[in-house]
Amino acid sequence: MTTIYDAPEDFASAALAGFCSIHGHHVRLVKGGVVRSTEVAKGKVSLVVGGGSGHYPAFAGYVGPGLADAAVAGDVFASPSTAAVARVCRLADRGGGILLGFGNYAGDVLNFGVAAERLRAEGIDVRLLPVTDDIASSPADAVAKRRGIAGTVIVFKIAGAAAEAGLPIDEVERIARHANSRIGSFGVAFKGCTPPGAAAPLFTVPCGKMALGLGIHGEPGIREEDITSASDLAKLLVGTLVAERPAGAKRVAALLNGLGSTKYEELFVLWHAIALQLKSEGLEVIEPEAGEFVTSLDMQGCSLSLLWLDDELEAYWRAPSDAPVLRRGAVIAANPTTDVLNEPEGQPVYLAASAASKASGVCIANLMQSLAAMLKDAEKDLGRIDAIAGDGDHGQGMSRGSAAASAAASGAAAAGAGAASVLAAAGDAWADRAGGTSGAIWGLLLRSWSSSFKDDEPVTTEAVLLGARRALNSVTRLGGASIGDKTLVDALVPFVETLEHKVASGNTLAEAWRDAAHAATLAANATSSLVPKLGRARPLAERSIGHPDPGAVSLAMCARTAAVVLPEVS
Repeated sequence: MTTIYDAPEDFASAALAGFCSIHGHHVRLVKGGVVRSTEVAKGKVSLVVGGGSGHYPAFAGYVGPGLADAAVAGDVFASPSTAAVARVCRLADRGGGILLGFGNYAGDVLNFGVAAERLRAEGIDVRLLPVTDDIASSPADAVAKRRGIAGTVIVFKIAGAAAEAGLPIDEVERIARHANSRIGSFGVAFKGCTPPGAAAPLFTVPCGKMALGLGIHGEPGIREEDITSASDLAKLLVGTLVAERPAGAKRVAALLNGLGSTKYEELFVLWHAIALQLKSEGLEVIEPEAGEFVTSLDMQGCSLSLLWLDDELEAYWRAPSDAPVLRRGAVIAANPTTDVLNEPEGQPVYLAASAASKASGVCIANLMQSLAAMLKDAEKDLGRIDAIAGDGDHGQGMSRGSAAASAAASGAAAAGAGAASVLAAAGDAWADRAGGTSGAIWGLLLRSWSSSFKDDEPVTTEAVLLGARRALNSVTRLGGASIGDKTLVDALVPFVETLEHKVASGNTLAEAWRDAAHAATLAANATSSLVPKLGRARPLAERSIGHPDPGAVSLAMCARTAAVVLPEVS
């Protein structure tokens, strides 16, 4: 159990602040993450990595010469927000372009992807590197769907070395993708993890059993087997990975990773058996690593990652690095930086708004307040639904995100902002505070919806319909989900289509919204029979059958809540 903390919601930020206080010679704290505290050459490609907290030393522990230039940190097991990713990238940019590295999870893909679009619009060359090393999460013929676990360390190490060597971004990206195409990881767990403030682990493993193919966010394994000896465990781990050995591969980089509560001595015992097993497979191990690299709070277990080396990859794997948790080779000369980070502060400035649009903005702020109150009450129920095949944080994320959105909308309305600015502020705050997949989707949804409103005009039925359609298009385009994937989209599509149809048939907006909310509710309930095809629930698809998708359920709940107050808005 995670025991030492003040407030559970402050655990991630407090841990990051403490880390930076200890490792100030490597990193400096910025809002939402860390950047190098040493000088970085102008024109260098910046490697920015990130993901949720709870995985120390991922991701801040990888920042330093020869490795990453910055890391973005979300809340525990939640993707950092789009705004946080973009903000940290701007601070890390040295003019050579940015390679964004992250694990292949829906929330990270969405948040890092939207941030990349924003940065490209600002003239920064940004490339995406979703790491796909977990072979338990998808078969070999669907590698792009695999999630990223401890193999991220090896891929980031190689990408960081290529960037440190001064290569242009095209080459850094090529080398990093090449590494990702030749890596695999497989893990086992003996005990689940318990996030700060939680009363019980996110999953349990029966006594005497081990869960195979676990996830680093507390997702259960894909099957359970009896706990076995170190030698037999080594055969299982190595044999599973060697089954995907590329033709002619004879050298490997190996990383044995502890998940939080597995003692180093246990890892060394296991490594001894793994080394013998790799030798029996005719493989030469180059610069192996064993320790804690990507943890899951207090989870007990381990994973093995193997990178099938060629001459190019071996050179970058062996290259020097000086990060808090991965130091090797000759010391890289690096002077403390003397630059001053330019982090914008102060109150936001809003466009001039008409009286009618200001009134609409106040109504939107009131709506956000109603959503926040409802989602706070529903937090435990939504978390329970999410824990069936996910990590149980959906209710918490929705509650935090909506509370932040309510506060931001109220502040914008009080400052005299119009409808477009109030809704945009709500969307940005929701995404920034909630993090994760739901935060990214709701931030994108509200932001896109706000683009149909204007600060100098009142909100009309036509603008609401246009905003709903824009929101749906943005979520499906960037999120990649469609009807039948068992996601929020299963409820959002019928909501938008019913809203449009009912208004076109002569119903008022309030009447159409009530019907649309009902359609969304029916669709959300119907997701119980679906098999998830995206997100963290996908590797545990069978467990989710018979239970609705939490994202679809919460969207329908929001639609029904809005239906109650919509007459005031319209």
